[in-house]
Amino acid sequence: MWIEVNGERRTLAAATVAAALEELGWSGARVATALNGEFLPAAARADTGLKDGDRLEVLAPMQGG
Repeated sequence: MWIEVNGERRTLAAATVAAALEELGWSGARVATALNGEFLPAAARADTGLKDGDRLEVLAPMQGG
């Protein structure tokens, strides 16, 4: 299926957000996620399905000052 990941159109086989993170290589990373503009808690990723055209944002915390 086609979804947009951080503004880039990608083809993924994953059916859930958790599976998409794994497919993209972010399964062990501490990241924040949003699906279609709505914050998605880590606890909900395994139960949240994806469909064609969804927009997934994956943000990593940054350190600095």
